Amino acid sequence: MEFDKLIAERFSVRKFTKERVLKSDVDKILIAGHKAPTGCNYQPQRILVLNTEESIEKLKKCTRCHFNAPTAMLVCHNLDESWVRPYDGAISSPIDATIVATHMMLKAHDIGVGCCWVMHFNPALIKEHFNLPNSVVPVALLVMGYPAEDAKPLDLHDKFRPMDEVVYYDTF
Repeated sequence: MEFDKLIAERFSVRKFTKERVLKSDVDKILIAGHKAPTGCNYQPQRILVLNTEESIEKLKKCTRCHFNAPTAMLVCHNLDESWVRPYDGAISSPIDATIVATHMMLKAHDIGVGCCWVMHFNPALIKEHFNLPNSVVPVALLVMGYPAEDAKPLDLHDKFRPMDEVVYYDTF
């Protein structure tokens, strides 16, 4: 899909068919995330694919924002593998994981898989239910599936603040 069309048409899907995302589509989404840039190419992202009834039931104990999606991907970052900015100690891994998640969302839409970025989850419960080590921190939950026939964007989807409120220029 042409990129401008892709970013204009993509929306957070909150209504899905019951069909689990096919392995071939999961693989395409994961490859897109794998190609995302990360700080110094450390690749600290860790992605947990939740594509079974058991894993989705566990997920439902960690968030109310699962939208009954048949599939989900939990995007995490490994604190032990983060690039650290030497000036102030800031770490890149949460941002790296976010970039990975963005690539995955865009690829999902590109191949007809609906997706919704969810940050409303209990990280302690996620770590407990999915046995994540202490160094692996959940950042984004991508609930996904094939969009229901009546899936549509929320009313606020096409509402944007004016560019002059969010972009500032020094000089040209």
